[in-house]
Amino acid sequence: MPGVLATNLAGLELANPVLLAAGTAGTLDEMADAIDLSRVGGIVTKSITPQPREGNQPWRVVPLESGMLNAVGLANPGLESFVKEYAPRIANLPTRVIGSIAGFSIDDYVQVAAAMNAIDAIPAVELNVSCPNVHKGCEFAADPELLTELIREVRAVLTHTRLFVKLSPIPTGKVTMTDIARAAVDIPNSSPVGPCKRPGADALCIANTTPAMAIDVRTRKPKLGRITGGLSGPAVHPMAVKLVFDVHRNFAKASNTPIIGIGGVLTWEHAAEFILAGATAVEVGTGLFADPKSPLKIAKGLESWVRDQRVANIASLIGAIDTGENQPR
Repeated sequence: MPGVLATNLAGLELANPVLLAAGTAGTLDEMADAIDLSRVGGIVTKSITPQPREGNQPWRVVPLESGMLNAVGLANPGLESFVKEYAPRIANLPTRVIGSIAGFSIDDYVQVAAAMNAIDAIPAVELNVSCPNVHKGCEFAADPELLTELIREVRAVLTHTRLFVKLSPIPTGKVTMTDIARAAVDIPNSSPVGPCKRPGADALCIANTTPAMAIDVRTRKPKLGRITGGLSGPAVHPMAVKLVFDVHRNFAKASNTPIIGIGGVLTWEHAAEFILAGATAVEVGTGLFADPKSPLKIAKGLESWVRDQRVANIASLIGAIDTGENQPR
């Protein structure tokens, strides 16, 4: 009998809604040395590009009072190595595996997506269109038309694999996060494809790290080798909660599009905030650096919370925030 944390994420059944975020848990299952992977909902692989990448020059990770600054630069073994060395192990892992895809052109994304679509043990992929740590890493996430074009091409090769799209937290100009979300989901003149029979994204991942930087005032040099990077951790959590809330209320709820909340999930309370704001699942990233066992503690705390809320399953709490807006005045 499914537990109170059993989660349906775009038709993908998870033991609980706690996922290990891309780029923070190794290429695949390296975190198995620290935690029992059967006790998390799933793992998101390191973002894979067509060619291997060494990443940016050091320093690439810097701790801050408010969280963590990183500019790893999409370091990964490349598609060929991933398919030959990592993919054969996926079917034997005790949890779900979501493949993460990155690139610098539409052709890059399509090439990796097609390869992951051929791996039966990968039921979903996360399209990383919002990495602030490489040149043009956020280009697709900032332009609705360009994002729609990318997703149309990627969706066409994902014939039996779910598509999750990881968005940037900072759309620019007059473009809002809801506009970007809608562009990722509503793809005009496209036929429904994949297990969920949708023309665009099956779920939205909100959000990636926030562009930021830090300076050593004694040496007057940037603390990161790439000068700027992405901020994660407690400082970005309230902003990410608002983005999830906005997208769920303005678009995702009506379109039945699940959201994965990402940003500063260090405790079960942080995860619960995302759920109440409208997320179906959450990803833990920076929390793994602070405490590798934090995902297990988060899942345990969520289970107690669901029981305290007197509901049968955590799904009943998705978007269940009480804003008071319907109260009589």
